[in-house]
Amino acid sequence: MIHTLDITISALYITAIFVIGLWAGLKHKKQSKGGANEAGAYFLAGKTLRWPTIGLALFATNISCVHLVSLAQSGFDTGLLNGNFEWMAAFILILLALFFAPFYIRSGVSTLPDFLEKRYDRASRDWLAVISVVSAVIVHISFSLLAGGIVLQTLFGVDMYTSIIAISIITAIYTIVGGLTAVVVTESIQTIVLLFGALIISVAAYNKMGGWQPMVHVLQATDQLEKLSMMRSHGDSSGMPWYAVFLGYPILGIWYWCADQTIVQRVLGAKDENHARMGPLFCGFIKILPVFIFVLPGLFAYTLSQSGGLDISALQTVSEGKTVVNSKGIYTLMITQLLPKGLVGILVAALLSGLMSQISGALNSISTLVSYDLYRRRKPGASDRQLIRVGKISAGVALIVSLATLPLLNSYESIFNGLNDIIAHIAPPITCVFLLGIFWKKASAESSKFTLWIGSAVGFTVFTVNKLYPETLVGQIPFMMMAFYLFCFCVLIQVIFSFIFPVRHTSESLELYWKSPLESLQTPGWKGLGNYKTLSLLLAVIMCFLFWFFR
Repeated sequence: MIHTLDITISALYITAIFVIGLWAGLKHKKQSKGGANEAGAYFLAGKTLRWPTIGLALFATNISCVHLVSLAQSGFDTGLLNGNFEWMAAFILILLALFFAPFYIRSGVSTLPDFLEKRYDRASRDWLAVISVVSAVIVHISFSLLAGGIVLQTLFGVDMYTSIIAISIITAIYTIVGGLTAVVVTESIQTIVLLFGALIISVAAYNKMGGWQPMVHVLQATDQLEKLSMMRSHGDSSGMPWYAVFLGYPILGIWYWCADQTIVQRVLGAKDENHARMGPLFCGFIKILPVFIFVLPGLFAYTLSQSGGLDISALQTVSEGKTVVNSKGIYTLMITQLLPKGLVGILVAALLSGLMSQISGALNSISTLVSYDLYRRRKPGASDRQLIRVGKISAGVALIVSLATLPLLNSYESIFNGLNDIIAHIAPPITCVFLLGIFWKKASAESSKFTLWIGSAVGFTVFTVNKLYPETLVGQIPFMMMAFYLFCFCVLIQVIFSFIFPVRHTSESLELYWKSPLESLQTPGWKGLGNYKTLSLLLAVIMCFLFWFFR
């Protein structure tokens, strides 16, 4: 339980975000009301977003309670290993900036399924729209609610479902009323609060441990020095050796950062191509931080628990004569045991920031997908106001469905691994059709359609077998390598079907693939340090150095 002062700080924060979100959304709505593209103003902020807002919003939509809670849990359990998901993202964001964002802006699409229709056909668009809505509900909302519920229940002693329903309703109101403008304005604020809160807990854990070297001494004493390594050897018990990171993560990452509506919607709302490129690069630089402020505190928590600096008895249970630690609650313990009153309230505000920004971003993308890709197809003459109304209703329904899936997702021992396990079986066919679509002229509409259908069916089958029969050969394959194998299978399918059904380009699709990889670099961009080429190279060099240093 936490102090009254901390509860007050948390309540004031929620109120402030609610008011700011409503104000920003209603102000933008008033300015665009009756305009030629009222729906575009609601769903895509009238394509007025600049690179700082895009970068902060991308990061805020990505980072949620799941990351604060589960990355600390992974730091406690396996050390810096899961930091690979954060740092590998920087390379994928470079791909988004260099290769994907220009096509999205030039084609003038409102959704990524819309892009697939322009590059392939209507069937590909419909399938991606459905998959995107389902993944937004499960990946972006349900897991965030689960992580947030665990923390709020521990801190406030309130039933998990009661607390997350209350937060969900508050977030849904300003998101549904204000649209993307309300989302990105509040996300920008929430990113700053979240980073500040995470920095506080990192400094507190560092000071409690006495610095880096005492932590290393404890790891040496407990024979756990491998926790400092991000590049593990073959046969590592984590199931994530170095080659699984480099082969498997790009499959997950390209879907998540380059082909998932919830994330890319911020880029689609960019003012122009330069802002669309710079936003992801800015986010890539911010993605350096999570290893140090999300994962590392969990590792400090482990060494503190081993040296008596952190009491984890509340998380321990005895099973078959062995003491088992339920590390899902480690972040909550760190908050309550390492911070004085007042600062606890700021940390709770940071957690709520992650939860609310994730929900708001996902709800906005769901409403956009349903309105543009599902409803308008059946009613092409629908007015902007009808589209907005359908979007609002779909967002409300999605929130209810996501709440209903929580008991099932809570069965995962690790929230972060559970999240990525699901993504690993969703992503391969989508990553495949997007990559081949923009880099290979001969990728045909029929091949895209069959790849999405067959690839998704195989992914679902493999996921089911993995869960029902974990002792089988399929069940023994780590999810990162499974993502790579499924991707290779999907590439094979698309190549074969592209030769069976040769491509028939339209005048529009002829402009939606790169004639050569270097073609994307011909746009000059801004001058000086703000040039997207310069920043892409700088970010890549920094990330390579970090991976080498923490290898």
